Amino acid sequence: MDAKLNVVMIGADRSVHGGVSAVVNNYYKAGLDKRVNLHYIGTMVNGSKFRKLLRAFTSYLRFLTVLPQMDILHVNMAADASFYRKKIFIDTAAFFHKKILIHEHGGDFQSFYYEKNNESGRRLIRKTLNKAQVFVVLSQSWADFFKPIVNKEKIVILENAVLIPPEPKTSYNDHNLLFLGRLCKEKGIEELLDAVSIISQKYPDIRLYLGGIWEDDNLKNKADALKKHVKYLGWINDKKKERCMEKCSIFVLPTYFEGQPISLLEAMAKGMTVVSTEVGGIPQIVTSGRDGILIPPKDTQVLAKSICELLDDTDTKKQLGINARDRVTQSYNIRERVDELVAIYANMMQGDNYE
Repeated sequence: MDAKLNVVMIGADRSVHGGVSAVVNNYYKAGLDKRVNLHYIGTMVNGSKFRKLLRAFTSYLRFLTVLPQMDILHVNMAADASFYRKKIFIDTAAFFHKKILIHEHGGDFQSFYYEKNNESGRRLIRKTLNKAQVFVVLSQSWADFFKPIVNKEKIVILENAVLIPPEPKTSYNDHNLLFLGRLCKEKGIEELLDAVSIISQKYPDIRLYLGGIWEDDNLKNKADALKKHVKYLGWINDKKKERCMEKCSIFVLPTYFEGQPISLLEAMAKGMTVVSTEVGGIPQIVTSGRDGILIPPKDTQVLAKSICELLDDTDTKKQLGINARDRVTQSYNIRERVDELVAIYANMMQGDNYE
């Protein structure tokens, strides 16, 4: 029997509230750590600047201790500070001729690359990313974006995936909406709150449940003013999330940009009806009118109209939810994605990659 590969994976700490930690935790739930010798190092935690700096320093020391035994470094990366935190790990692994897989999750990498960096900064980004033997993206649209930046022969599409709940939704008669994620302008929260205000004129019992952490006091105040129709949940655990997905028939994600949101996949896997924006990798998951509704970003009126149409037609809402669950079950099952990832690791060690 072949020896297991030694994989060091870095990224946000598994306790952090966010998409990367959700991806990593799903890998563990699906048994990736049983398929390879997986050593996970959290390079970022929530908290003060001092706490974050301390974690960055101690995580690098931990990395140095496992470096000699490491076969592959798997880097979970987003944009902005995430890129610069991971760069030192990538540079060190490359110096010691270790295999590197960069797994890009950042839905806002385009603005980071083109708007927040000059040509010198972009050159540094290109040089760093091309130190990887494999560069993983979440969708075809992101593969197309990165082709001028990263050697196209290194780019591999590995879509996000989730565990499929054993029991689907059973009721679609409610007028409840659910949002899970960062509570900020970029996630479309302002438009969502305005849409709820509009919808409440027709459906006085409309209720929006918000699961996440506030990042904008103005939006929080706006939600507080709508407390008859908006309930703040804070960051919720898996058990409470399951209850919310059973209570709410519609999952709303009016985000401005996105990679491939885990929260959307989880909602679809449960059988919720999704209303989201046609940005990033979302259109690759959802076919509007078949397994969800897609709308343009930043359009409050269309958002409100789309939700009202679903509330008007429970049968359509239910069928979209059933189709959504089928879609995720067939194409976004985390256990199959782990098989693909392990195969990528094996190919890296056999040389089926490009320097």
